[in-house]
This record gives sequence, structure tokens and C-alpha cells, in this order.
Amino acid sequence: MRDTERLAKTIRAHALKMVAAAKASHIGSCLSCADILAVLYGEILSFNPTCPDDADRDIFIMSKGHAAAILYAVLAESGFFPLSWLETYCCNGSVLSGHVSKHGVPGVELSTGSLGHGLSVGCGFAIAANADKKPSKTFVLLSDGECDEGSNWEAILCAPQFKLNNLIAIIDYNKIQSFGFVKDIINLEPFADKWRSFGWNVYEVDGHDHNALKSVFRISAVDNVKPSVVIAHTTKGQGVSYMENELLWHYRNPNEGQLKQAIAELDKVQ
Repeated sequence: MRDTERLAKTIRAHALKMVAAAKASHIGSCLSCADILAVLYGEILSFNPTCPDDADRDIFIMSKGHAAAILYAVLAESGFFPLSWLETYCCNGSVLSGHVSKHGVPGVELSTGSLGHGLSVGCGFAIAANADKKPSKTFVLLSDGECDEGSNWEAILCAPQFKLNNLIAIIDYNKIQSFGFVKDIINLEPFADKWRSFGWNVYEVDGHDHNALKSVFRISAVDNVKPSVVIAHTTKGQGVSYMENELLWHYRNPNEGQLKQAIAELDKVQ
């Protein structure tokens, strides 16, 4: 097990530097889910970075594929590939593309970025694992804005029907999507009640509280019948004061001065 708080701080710094160097986007989306990824890869998921295709591994799907930088960062920190690869993010010829790509990237289970498909594929992984009587779990991280997509709701209907107790969906509920606040575009509320009505176990948690995340992931992974969803309430741009809850950081990248300030703020975090 790793110090997940330290891991979250480290991958936030990686993502900031990657996005700034590439003049890319989606840093706010990366920062909001950093704690979730740190807990999963630091303590919850079963995986072997020297054998990424281990048949009994847990499956993690980053359905919100625009937050690629933070996934690449945690995979590198977990030993799937060298940290030096992060310097090639979004460069011509690099395997680390701006949206999550499976091609040539150890540890990535599915290429994503066209929103709304990750949970459906996750259902497939979970169905296959149950049919083969494997112990593995499938975790799928979705954005809140992604839940506007109808294909998600087909998967949400499907999972209880197949008693996918080995499937855990996680919502990065930071309340902001690409062009506005979620409540103003398509209001998801009452969000938890909708999942319950579809037959899921529902857990709501502070998505930046590592102890709470660890607890809920352990609980959600032991149900005998139902799939589970963890609605993680997060802050867009978490950890960098001028990015927090600011819509413009969905697409903007930090300049040299802004990057320096962001790294300095992270360095102050204990």
C-alpha cells in the first residue's frame, strides 16, 4: 500500500506540468479526480504493473477520457511505464494522446473520450468475469456531464439485470461540465435516487477524503447481488486555488507563472 495523499499530490503536479507543456486542456477535470485515482491505485485495485494483462487483475476504465493526463500520471507512478513518458504527453508521435488511448500504453484497458461508452464496456468486463468465476472487480470512473449520455442509462439498466455485484461505477461529481454548470445544462438531481430506482447500491462520499473513499470502495466491492455506484462529490480544479470551481479551466492551460503558483500551492499541502 502507498501513501495515497502523497500520491495524489504527486500526480496532480505531473498533470499540471504535462498540460502546461503541451498547451493542452482539461486540467480542472484531472485535478477533481486525482484523489479518487490515488486511492484506487494506491490501495484498492489489484494489479501487477509488470504483467498488465494478468487474467485476475481488477479492471479500471477511465470513461471520462478527456482527463487522460491524470490517468497517465498515476499509471507511471504505479510502475506501468517510465515517468519519462509523461514528458511526451500530446507530442507528435507519442502514445500518450490527449484523450485516453489503449494503443501502446500499458495499464489502459479501453480507449475513451467519446463520452458515454465506458460503463457499457465495464458491464461487459463484469459479465465475463462472473461467467469465468474470476475474483476481479471492474471500476468505471465517469464524469457528471457524461451522465447526459443515454448509453449510460442503458448500462445502468443492464447491470442489475445481470446481477453485476463485481461492478463499481464512480461519478466524479464536480458539478461543472464543458460549457457550464451541470444543473444548468441537464440537471441530474435527484441523482442518487435515480440510481437507486434502477436497482443499484448507492454511496455518496466526499471525493477528496481519502479515508472515506477507501471505506466506501471496500464496502461497495462486497455486495452479493447488486452493482454499486459511488457518487463522489468533488471540486473542479481541486488543489489549485485559482482553478477551483472555475469553468474556464475545463479548456485553459496554465502559463509559466500560473504553473509556478499551482506547484507552489501543492508543495504547501502536508
